[in-house]
This record gives sequence, structure tokens and C-alpha cells, in this order.
Amino acid sequence: MSTKTVYSIRIPVKYRRMMEEMGDVNWQDEIRQASIKLIQDKSKKKLLKEAEELRKRMKTNVESAVLIREDRNAR
Repeated sequence: MSTKTVYSIRIPVKYRRMMEEMGDVNWQDEIRQASIKLIQDKSKKKLLKEAEELRKRMKTNVESAVLIREDRNAR
């Protein structure tokens, strides 16, 4: 069973002709790499946004020094 899938796109004829004129470029590989990078970047941004929202909800008015002191005193 393959771990890859096919995703097709449509591009204007004008650009397809330009691609064909650049015969030294492996378009399949270039498009695959660009797509993967875009997906990774968007995924990282989404995770960062979720983490920031979680951090905002978790924020407290208590200083960290007070929490550390309480933890140390509890030992």
C-alpha cells in the first residue's frame, strides 16, 4: 500500500506553456517541495496560534516567585 496520494491542480495554459519551455526544471518535484513547505508553515502557524490562545486562558495574576515559594514550602 502506498503512503502517497495524487492531488491535481489546474493552471492557466499560458503558464503551462512557460513551464514546458523550461525543460530543465523538474516541475513535479518543485511543486511537491513548495506544497510541503507551505503545509508545514501553515501547520506551525496554526499550532502557535492555538498555543498562544491556551496561554492566554491559563494566565494568572499570581507571580511565579510566589508559586515557586509555595511549592518549595510544601516539600
